[in-house]
Amino acid sequence: MRTSLLLPFLASVALIAQAPAPTNEAKASADVKVGTAVEKMELQGEATSFKVAAGTKIYVWTKVTGAADSTITVAFNKGDQTSKQELKVPRSPYRTHAYRTFRQGDEGAWTAKVLAADGTELGAASFSVEIQ
Repeated sequence: MRTSLLLPFLASVALIAQAPAPTNEAKASADVKVGTAVEKMELQGEATSFKVAAGTKIYVWTKVTGAADSTITVAFNKGDQTSKQELKVPRSPYRTHAYRTFRQGDEGAWTAKVLAADGTELGAASFSVEIQ
């Protein structure tokens, strides 16, 4: 009688042991926004079009998820013009930001991309700049 009660239990334990373990690996991603300032880790002056004086900083704010203990790169792109900044991501989720100072000749359509250490794009935002 004991053996007959023990067999279903052992069979269910064997099935559980064969099932693949759930993974906690979330695909890395980034929420990306563009604005005129960052205060207390929150973006200020969020927009997709900026009319600014020469010498003004425009910020790319990002909330990175699934990329703890890594490095990301924020790349500002306009045609063949690119500027990059590497940032540490110590935990997930993590909010951080980068900025670029816009000068005469920087007018036009820009894209800000957040890239993982392997170059994978985690997120992007497009914006335009007009220098007054």
